Amino acid sequence: MKSPLFSIVIPVYNRPQEVQELLESLTYQKSHDFEVIIVEDGSQSGQKCDKVVKSYANRLDISYYEKENGGPAAARNFGAVKAQGKWLVFFDSDCLIPEQYITNATKELQDHDCQLFGGADRSHPSFTPLQKAIDYSMTSILTTGGIRGNKKSADKFYPRTFNMGIRKEVFDQIGGFSNMRFGEDVDFSYKVKEGGYDSRLFHENWVYHKRRNTFRTFFKQVFNSGIARIHLTRRHPGTLKIVHLLPSAFVLGSLFLIAVALTICPWAITPLLLLAMILWADATLRTKSLCTGALAVAASFTQLTGYGSGLIAGWWNICIRGRHDWAAFTKNFYR
Repeated sequence: MKSPLFSIVIPVYNRPQEVQELLESLTYQKSHDFEVIIVEDGSQSGQKCDKVVKSYANRLDISYYEKENGGPAAARNFGAVKAQGKWLVFFDSDCLIPEQYITNATKELQDHDCQLFGGADRSHPSFTPLQKAIDYSMTSILTTGGIRGNKKSADKFYPRTFNMGIRKEVFDQIGGFSNMRFGEDVDFSYKVKEGGYDSRLFHENWVYHKRRNTFRTFFKQVFNSGIARIHLTRRHPGTLKIVHLLPSAFVLGSLFLIAVALTICPWAITPLLLLAMILWADATLRTKSLCTGALAVAASFTQLTGYGSGLIAGWWNICIRGRHDWAAFTKNFYR
């Protein structure tokens, strides 16, 4: 039997409904030159997706495996060992895949020689206002600098595992994902580039990323990402950029403005109010919803504050106090 071109590897923990929605989206692919590998990473009883996977056995080339909980990185490494395809493709379980994804990826790989590729993420019209707001905060140039899909960085792109593809032979040579608890996908992209391999952004290979967060869990997620940036900088010197420091500048600047407003001049808070108005206007225009625009302001401030304070906390604990394995919010690997 001919091996598929792509092996899609999906780690999952306690999210059978998400897996059902993702698999349903894969059934509509215009090209079916792929297999699907679901790795159940120690999900709790009653939260496993084995029955969901079985219901798609006649519609997809799909395999299901269970392992003890070890986090998404270990689950992806496990799935990669089982893969038969020339290319490994990694999605998060909370993604929906547009029907042209496999077709576009095949064409892009014919047109551009690379060993690693990735794409951006978008919000689906069916997403809730909060999901759309969080998507805005994670993709807007006003909050992240557009680093998650900037057209100018097509040949300098560092894919994330919600949307990443890599030649299986290169994955094996690199040694798979490290045991980093958070930021393992960026660490992996850095290792691939440092190994002399080419990475590329495929503009037409975006996915719909649900991000089933509350503001509380979203803060924890981006706080951990800020900490991970310090670990990544230690592992890969020279990778810390100015754009990574801007959220920390926002945190420190906001604290200063609030302190001045409370003690000296109430108008000192004006820059923050102006930023909120700009974010609200931009998000409202982008989402065509006043409600989503308002939520996007809260999501953007959460994103900037969480990442910025996480980076500061990581720098203090890891670089100054020497706690090199320091982490926070480690109750679960999954967001």
